[in-house]
Amino acid sequence: MFPKDQGYFFPAEWHPHIATWITFPHNDHSWQDDKLKQMYPEYFALIKAISQGEQVRINVNSPELQAFIESQLPAYGIDPAKIEFNVQPTNDAWCRDHGPAFLVKADSSDRLVVDWEYNAWGGKYPPFSDDNALPQTIASCLSLLSVSPGIIMEGGSVDFNGAGTVLTSRSCLLNKNRNPHLTQEQIETYLKNYYGVSQVLWVSDGIVGDDTDGHIDDTVRFVNANTVIAMVEPNVADDNHAVLAANLAELKQMTLLDGSPLTIIEIPMPDAVVIDGFRAPGSYANFYICNAGVLVPIFDCSQDEIALEILRQLFPDRPVIGLSAREIIWGQGSFHCLTQQEPAACV
Repeated sequence: MFPKDQGYFFPAEWHPHIATWITFPHNDHSWQDDKLKQMYPEYFALIKAISQGEQVRINVNSPELQAFIESQLPAYGIDPAKIEFNVQPTNDAWCRDHGPAFLVKADSSDRLVVDWEYNAWGGKYPPFSDDNALPQTIASCLSLLSVSPGIIMEGGSVDFNGAGTVLTSRSCLLNKNRNPHLTQEQIETYLKNYYGVSQVLWVSDGIVGDDTDGHIDDTVRFVNANTVIAMVEPNVADDNHAVLAANLAELKQMTLLDGSPLTIIEIPMPDAVVIDGFRAPGSYANFYICNAGVLVPIFDCSQDEIALEILRQLFPDRPVIGLSAREIIWGQGSFHCLTQQEPAACV
């Protein structure tokens, strides 16, 4: 039986968390040595913010890396009691994509890990075998059952409303560098069976600078069961304008399981984030919803406050906190890409 048949489902990100998992960066896959050091203050600020409301469980590549992190916690005002370590070989930092997908069951204490395969966004950044092994390792550490669908799937490519619907993009999940043997219909069947959803909604593409082939967590995100934020680019000369306009047009044609249309809230993109001649995929959609609040990447431009104010109106029940991501984004991802929530059971 599939997880869906047993009543399991992937909850919305605003479902209460036991912890957040991250994989601490340690090599130059995403940040060269000097860039790695420059991004540490932003990375530890992210850890501190999450730790205000839940445990932060950190995959670390070695005992030496654990010792380094522990030595830094006092300087950043982080309570060591809120930090736990899982010492295992790792390749890179993007836990959203290589981390475990935790499922829960209504009115039950049962939880389950889905161990999707991971190939570093179509084999772009080998080696990735250590990261691919992490979900199974974590499931064993937590004494949780796990299932392995046997196909490539990344956490940043999907977003959930917790009420039976998942959003994704054709440019990523239908890319021949992921699962070339599968049709769109077959991929939808995997999503439904292993994430416990009943509906798959598709947009076309992702933003400039996104080396994941168009992850949804840079473009469209659920903020409640029937509302999404959609990134838009008002500047018609910008390369993101047409792509995001096309996605928006598609969203306006979509309906949810009950037949109602999506409520769509538009958020303007930040100014282009160009570092060393490279345009990074800066986007306010890459926020992370944790127990302590909604952690939003900001980029030192005028749109920052516009995005934060919109999100404050959409999340009246929790703080919306802007944190600098100008150094982190050089690695081509941000807060949502770096994190994976471990949801609490439903009882």
